Amino acid sequence: MIATKVDNEIEQEITSELEWELGAEAENVGVHSHAGITTLTGNVRSYAAKIAAQEAALRVSGVTDVANELTVRVAPPLDRSDAEIAKAVRNALEWHVMVPDDRITSTVSDGFVTLRGSVELLTERHEAESTVRSLAGIRGVHNEIEVLPRKVDADELQFKIERALERRAEREANRIGVTVHDGRVMLTGSVQSLAEKRSILGLVSHAHGVGAVDDFLTIKRL
Repeated sequence: MIATKVDNEIEQEITSELEWELGAEAENVGVHSHAGITTLTGNVRSYAAKIAAQEAALRVSGVTDVANELTVRVAPPLDRSDAEIAKAVRNALEWHVMVPDDRITSTVSDGFVTLRGSVELLTERHEAESTVRSLAGIRGVHNEIEVLPRKVDADELQFKIERALERRAEREANRIGVTVHDGRVMLTGSVQSLAEKRSILGLVSHAHGVGAVDDFLTIKRL
């Protein structure tokens, strides 16, 4: 029988992962875990660090969910005016080849960026947020970009997704269930790791015709 980690063991491992990821800044992050759910509290100096802390916690075996309650407190020399952030956001969107920048607008208020507009691919929505969240001075990103995919036959889309998943060496054909309805893809089943889960979600998000993904994939912890 495989022993299950207790909460304090998970907390210690998350703390070590945070120290590896954030360095000295990890001292400002509080960690509390219960039954696989981890809450992060405290403050960090950038939105990128807030997301990095969340990702670090998710990498630890035994963690199923993370409540990220970290506060971003931007201090010099990273602090910038909303006008400076808005200019940086526009430049970042224009330079990213995977983002249709002409279809996306942004507003900035007190360091919080709101993205609006429409794209055809779900992955374009993700890329737009990813490309701006590491910019200096940002306290948070609200992604309100709509995904308006081209119309694709549901059976055809499901078939293409299933075939693409089967080409992935780490995936057994009978582990993942795929259901498509009106551009919405539902994924069920279990995966071996967070990395595999992200790989599957990235693959599905890149498919033409996908407007949203309902992720019910579970990570089979060892």
